[in-house]
Amino acid sequence: MRYFGVLVVVAGVFAGSIMFYRRLSAQTLEAQREADVARIQKDYLERVGWMRTNPDETTYREELSPFFKTYFEQVDAHLTKFKGNKEFDSYIAEVERRAEGGKDDKIAERKAAYEYTRKVFDALRKGKYSPVWTATDKGMRLDVISSDVVMVQGQPQVRFLLALWGPQRELKDDGKVKKMVTSASFEAAWKLTDAKGKLFGEMRGADPANKIDFPERYIAEFPPQMLLGHYDMDLVPTEVAKMEISFKVSSRAASGGTADANYLWKLDVPTDWKLGAGMKWEGATEEERSEEEIDPSKSAKN
Repeated sequence: MRYFGVLVVVAGVFAGSIMFYRRLSAQTLEAQREADVARIQKDYLERVGWMRTNPDETTYREELSPFFKTYFEQVDAHLTKFKGNKEFDSYIAEVERRAEGGKDDKIAERKAAYEYTRKVFDALRKGKYSPVWTATDKGMRLDVISSDVVMVQGQPQVRFLLALWGPQRELKDDGKVKKMVTSASFEAAWKLTDAKGKLFGEMRGADPANKIDFPERYIAEFPPQMLLGHYDMDLVPTEVAKMEISFKVSSRAASGGTADANYLWKLDVPTDWKLGAGMKWEGATEEERSEEEIDPSKSAKN
């Protein structure tokens, strides 16, 4: 029995060594995982500059699929190597876990934000991202991902789903909480004219609804430095033939400079964006305008 104490000590040291080794291995693996994430993001950010600034719409569209294919191949390889979640649903799983414990009173809101982000993420990952309109200015690209008619509170509206590439952002860390702060303020305006170019009406908006300025909060593998949001537009009268939609985005860098980007989309109004015959344009108000402003052809004559 005199060796029993020694054996206990040896066993304790051995068990402690195993625990230390496992903890050290876990820390090493986590460091390797974080380094690989940083590598993937670095490669993405080195290549994305051209995608954001390419002035030629045709080549931009041609390069979208191979650009994201490369990124997501790297993501998939990373998840395989480090046994990550290839379902990309870690956020929503945590939300549902908290819901079961009754610890979160914003479950519906969080689920909606995740699904909103997931819709765009899946399109990017599956090679189905094809904006209906795109433009670039001041190093930022604005895509109108879709412009479908949807029902909003029982009323049909045109939903312009947006993706902004490259707004300035900064990761703030106070030692306890890390928070990504994205700078991007919007102004939007719709100018409606009839077939002869006569002004029919105008609409204005500020920031888009459901503004997701850090999609990686919901899906960690979402491509970096993008912002999502949408505008809902009432259906317009049948007399409206053409539309000009202008977007202005202001983004301030941490160094102090501000980029004011302007985008202008001119289009013929699709039939499904128009009210039916005899339907009233709800919410319209009348304003005084000069004759020349309403009808440019009269200004030209003068």
